[in-house]
Amino acid sequence: MVDLPDKNKKSLRFSFLDGIFGSGMIGFTQSYFTPFILLLGGTAGYVGALSALPNLCASIIQLKSPSFTVLMKNRKKTVTFFVFLQALMLLPVVLIAVYGYNNPLLFIFCVVMFTSFSAVSVPPWGSMMADLVPENRRGDYFGWRGRILGFINVGSMFLAGFILHAIEKFNVYTAFALIFGSAMVFRMVSGYFISRMYEPTFEHHLPEKTNFIGFIKKVRGNNFARFLIYIFAMVFSVQIAAPFFAVIMIKDLKFNYLMYTILTTAESLTFFFVIHRWGRHADKVGNLKIIRFTSKLIGIIPVLWFFSQNPYWLIIAQMFSGFCWAGFNLCASNFIYDCAPPEKRTRYISYYNFMNGIAICAGAQCGGILLNILPPFLGYKILSLFLISAVLRIIVGFFMPGRLKEVKHVENISSNRLFFSVIGIKPLIRIRERQYWYY
Repeated sequence: MVDLPDKNKKSLRFSFLDGIFGSGMIGFTQSYFTPFILLLGGTAGYVGALSALPNLCASIIQLKSPSFTVLMKNRKKTVTFFVFLQALMLLPVVLIAVYGYNNPLLFIFCVVMFTSFSAVSVPPWGSMMADLVPENRRGDYFGWRGRILGFINVGSMFLAGFILHAIEKFNVYTAFALIFGSAMVFRMVSGYFISRMYEPTFEHHLPEKTNFIGFIKKVRGNNFARFLIYIFAMVFSVQIAAPFFAVIMIKDLKFNYLMYTILTTAESLTFFFVIHRWGRHADKVGNLKIIRFTSKLIGIIPVLWFFSQNPYWLIIAQMFSGFCWAGFNLCASNFIYDCAPPEKRTRYISYYNFMNGIAICAGAQCGGILLNILPPFLGYKILSLFLISAVLRIIVGFFMPGRLKEVKHVENISSNRLFFSVIGIKPLIRIRERQYWYY
C-alpha cells in the first residue's frame, strides 16, 4: 500500500467525483458544438472559426493563469471560481437553442468564453494534482483516472447523441437545449467537489520577469522549450484537418446524429480503454518513449479515410485514432510534470497550453482557408486537407521528437516490444501490481 496521507487520499476522491461530473459535461458539449453550429446555419468557415477562436483566446488568457493564482492566493479557489464561470457560459447557449436564434457568431462568442474560463483553471488544477500524486505513480494514476472518467465521457456522449436522435423528429433545438442545460448542471456539481479538495502547501510566487518569448529563445539549451516547439508543430499539423471530420460526416457523407455519435464514441471508447495501459507503461519506459512511438502513428490516421468512407471501416479508423491519441496525450501532459520544478509547474503548464491553443487556432484557420482553394481528392475537398495533414504529421512525428531528452531513469526497450506489450499480445514489460490507494 502506498504511504499517502489521509487528507491526500480524501482530496483525490473528491477530485474523482469532480471528474465524473466534469466528464459528463464534456460528453454533452465537446462533440456537439460543431453539429449545433451547422444547425444554426454555419458553413465550414464557421466551423474553422469555432475551433480556432476559442483556443486562441483561451491560450492568451491562460498565460495569466499564474497571476490569477497569485492574486487569489489559492490554487483551489482559482480553479473553483473559473469552473463556475465556465458553467454559467452554457446558459446563453441553452437560450439560443430554446429560442432557435440562428446566429453562429453569437454561439462562437459563448464557446470562446466557455473555453477561456476553463483554460484559466487548468494550470492551477494540474499543479495541485501533481502535488497530490506521488511522482513515480503519476502515469498509473492519471491513466487509471483517465480510463474510468473516459468511459463516463463516452457514456454521456452516447446518451447526448441518443437524445438528439430521439427528439430531432419533434424539435432538434429542444434536444440541444436539453443536453447543453444538463452539461451546465454537471459542471456546477463538478465545481462543488473541487471546492471540497485539500490543497497541499504551496508558496505563491509572482511570475518571473522572463516572458514567454524570452523562454522560447532558450530553445537550444532548454529541453522543455524544444518540447513546446514540437507540440506546436504536431498540433498545427493535426488541426489543419481535425475540425472538419465532423463536417465530412454530417455534410458530405450525410450521416445522421446517431451514426455521427457512434463514430465519435468509437474513438473515445478506445482512447479511454487503453489510456491506463499507456500510463502504466509510461511509468516503466518513460513518457518520451511513448510520445516518440505514437507520434509516428498519428500520421496514418487521416490516410485511413482514403480507403473507404463506409461507416464500418471508419469505426476501425476511429478506434486506431483513439489508440494513438491515448498514449500521446497522456504522456505529453505527464512529460510536463517530469520537466517542471514544483514552483514553476503552473507556469510551465500554462506555456504548454498556450502553445497548444495557438497551434489549434493556426491549424484550424489554415485548414479553413485551404478548404476554399483545394481541388477535390477522391471526390471530397476535405480529403485534400486530410492528405496535407497526414504529410505534415509524418514529417513532424519522425524528425522532431528525436531532439528531446528523457528526464528520468527508465527502461530501454524497442518500439515493437512496447506495442505488443500495450495491446497485451506479448506482455514483455513487467508492470507493477496496481495499488488501490487512489480509490
